[in-house]
Amino acid sequence: MNTPKLEKIVVAALEDIKARDIEVINTTKLTAQFDRIIVASGDSNRQTRSLARHVQDKVREAGGEVIGVEGEDTGDWVLVDLGDVVVHIMQPAIRSHYNLEELWATTPAARRKAAAAAHSAGE
Repeated sequence: MNTPKLEKIVVAALEDIKARDIEVINTTKLTAQFDRIIVASGDSNRQTRSLARHVQDKVREAGGEVIGVEGEDTGDWVLVDLGDVVVHIMQPAIRSHYNLEELWATTPAARRKAAAAAHSAGE
């Protein structure tokens, strides 16, 4: 399955179960391991696990492959590896702490914007 199609399936699946603050990061120029990182927030352990399962179900229904899943036991941060797309579903405090958006920012301006947002959020 091509990356844009997989990205659309994942975002739609996350929106189905009311994931918050969905961010898609294009990593094609940063790493050869995957093309996109999708980061989303869930309000509880139950919601993050439910979002991860829904993403997996929708990808499989569309004929895609789920490579692996990590973090379902706690639900604080669930990672769904779809090969070219890696999905991170996190509770807000975990997401704020690790700030993957800043880590994977592709330009200095994007990194400054992410750092400013983190600072104004109280970090």
